[in-house]
Amino acid sequence: MYKCQIPDLCLQVPVEGFIGDSVLLPCSSAEHDLKLQDINVLWRNKDSETIYDLIKGKASVEQQDPRYKNRAETFPEEYERGNFSIKLQNLTRTDEGEFSCFITHTDELRTIQLIVKGETKSQSELGRVLILHVQSFRGKNPTTL
Repeated sequence: MYKCQIPDLCLQVPVEGFIGDSVLLPCSSAEHDLKLQDINVLWRNKDSETIYDLIKGKASVEQQDPRYKNRAETFPEEYERGNFSIKLQNLTRTDEGEFSCFITHTDELRTIQLIVKGETKSQSELGRVLILHVQSFRGKNPTTL
């Protein structure tokens, strides 16, 4: 894992997601108008496993940890503007923890603390609707309604 040596170039961001949903892990450079050939960005998780690498502005997933295969997505049209965020799909409980985005040409390190909640918002809302619906029938014979 990369450690922050210069506090001004480090930023920690908390992000919340739900099991089964997708989440955006933000990472952007203070520099803009970048040249693709100069862009190297390394995404790592709390165990220093490779999530996604950008080498000379191109995706490099050869070293990607199998748990993130087909789950991590970037936004290539944003690279030259300094945006190296990734979308992590189909969240699991084991995704929870710290992620780092190291932008090598500017020595910028971004750390993201991912908090994964137990159910999606839609599952939670559905549960509340069902509970309310069941409670409205309490004490009544449903066959006479």
